[in-house]
Amino acid sequence: MWAASCLASCCAACACDACRTVVSGISRRSARIAYCGHFALSLIVAWILREVAAPLMEKIPWINHFHKTPDREWFETDAVLRVSLGNFLFFTILAILMIGVKNQKDPRDGIHHGGWMMKVICWCLLVIFMFFLPNEVISLYETSSKFGSGLFLLVQVVLLLDFVHGWNDKWVGYDEQFWYVALFVVSLVCYVATFTFSGLLFHWFTPSGHDCGLNTFFIVMTLISVFVFAIIALHPVVSGSILPASVISLYCTYLCYSALASEPRDYECNGLHKHSNAVSTGTLTVGLLTTVLSVVYSAVRAGSSTTLLSPPTSPRAGQCHAFGFRKPLLPMDKGDEHEHEEKDKANKPVTYSYSFFHIIFSLASMYSAMLLTGWSTSVGESGKLVDVGWPSVWVRIVTGWATAALYIWSLVAPILFPDREF
Repeated sequence: MWAASCLASCCAACACDACRTVVSGISRRSARIAYCGHFALSLIVAWILREVAAPLMEKIPWINHFHKTPDREWFETDAVLRVSLGNFLFFTILAILMIGVKNQKDPRDGIHHGGWMMKVICWCLLVIFMFFLPNEVISLYETSSKFGSGLFLLVQVVLLLDFVHGWNDKWVGYDEQFWYVALFVVSLVCYVATFTFSGLLFHWFTPSGHDCGLNTFFIVMTLISVFVFAIIALHPVVSGSILPASVISLYCTYLCYSALASEPRDYECNGLHKHSNAVSTGTLTVGLLTTVLSVVYSAVRAGSSTTLLSPPTSPRAGQCHAFGFRKPLLPMDKGDEHEHEEKDKANKPVTYSYSFFHIIFSLASMYSAMLLTGWSTSVGESGKLVDVGWPSVWVRIVTGWATAALYIWSLVAPILFPDREF
């Protein structure tokens, strides 16, 4: 017994040392990726609790205080929402703390990039505390999450537009025949995939013998958007490119598919009802993967001064003389030079908005909760199915329309307002 106790103590000590080594090894450059890993870990925790926590939560009196015990699905949804609320509060608190950070001399800069062991502990305590809250608080958060998820989807659209325009500008900037051919090939593949996908949508979601006018309207509107994208992008006045148009077309078609696949399984126009479990799992996996990739992309792009994450005070090209990079008139000795470098480093402006960076994670926490719970509408209706129900359908359809509107605006805005920078 004594030996086992010693062994357990040694293992615990080694585990703590290992964790301390990992978190202390997170540098300033890798901090953004560490936040992404933390967010991915929270998704895994929510997914696990969704599967295993229901029997335990049924025994908690302040959660299960009903005269009749709800179905198992209710407790699964409640577990996901409580983990999501803890995650949301964690990043929201960080976002509030980081308001107004403009240079690395600010003590809060160290909080943003360091203290990882304390952050993990605080996150765990927050998540645990969420399971002591009354159901009314969780219900309020559930309602708020639907609006927060819509905001996150808009952020996804902005990031996608930023990505495709940057991708196109990079390839065109090479000004070589190989890259022009690559641009054409990728665009052609995207268009072939778009029209093939659209044909499958007609086959799956407009079965013969049923009145499926709503589904037909969704698909036709998506196809009209595809043609409008190409016409506007190739118009001589706009002088756009076919690559962003093709990528946005494929993305809008995917949003249309995900919307139609989220229709209730007993809806006669949903031709995938026979494969509901596979479709539901696939939709959830793709949705979560898209969420994680969006957050990772926003974190990586946060270091660029051209993105929406950059504050007005972030350094720009050509401003290096203002931040101490100009060669001094007289040489300094090593001690003074080291002191000067440390001072310049401390006064260096931050390259992105820490507060907005954490807000993205807060909104992503809400969106991931809606994905895992099927927007909290399929509970008790479809068993293990997720992301199913008419609210999910309309959220994705509206997101597709918003994507189309924002892309068209990105093309015509420079023409309508030539004096402004877009």
